[in-house]
Amino acid sequence: MKKYILPALKLTLVLVVLCAGIYPLFIAAVGRLAPGQGGGEKVVVNGKVVGYANIGQKFTDDKYFWSRPSAAGYNAANSAGSNKGPSNPDYLKDVQAHIDTFLAHNPGVDKKDIPAELVTYSGSGLDPNLSPAAAQIQVARVAAARHISPDKLKALVDRYTEGPLLGLFGPSKVNVLRLNVALDGMAGGKTAGQ
Repeated sequence: MKKYILPALKLTLVLVVLCAGIYPLFIAAVGRLAPGQGGGEKVVVNGKVVGYANIGQKFTDDKYFWSRPSAAGYNAANSAGSNKGPSNPDYLKDVQAHIDTFLAHNPGVDKKDIPAELVTYSGSGLDPNLSPAAAQIQVARVAAARHISPDKLKALVDRYTEGPLLGLFGPSKVNVLRLNVALDGMAGGKTAGQ
């Protein structure tokens, strides 16, 4: 029995040091190298934090580009998807409600042209980015609400479109908060996130 207990205790001690000590310290060190030093990328306007670039925020005013719907209510403490399958009746009601709301605020858009990300929840409920197509489809609404040329807004979306990581990994994306902050700066209005 002693033959098995002593090696098991040694292995347990080694794994505790490795998994509960060295690994968390390594991850914390890597986090310090990330943008925001592991605390999130703060978006600061005129010395005031208006939000975090890596956490989605709710925008419902027609003068802003809308984010992806959130099953977590855009609350980072409750990060979660809806956990409902694509055939769940409650999920289908939510999607239809998002479609109806989007079409009511974007009358020139056909239902078939709405990118799925604008009417479905993300896995975390906190997705801060949209595809360029999901941002571009909102240009007419934002342009009308702000009395800005749609061409200027299209150029703004293009300017805030980030390509794939290293030109290879992932899709192109637009950070909604950064885009809305730039939009406010362009129009000289109240800052997004306030």
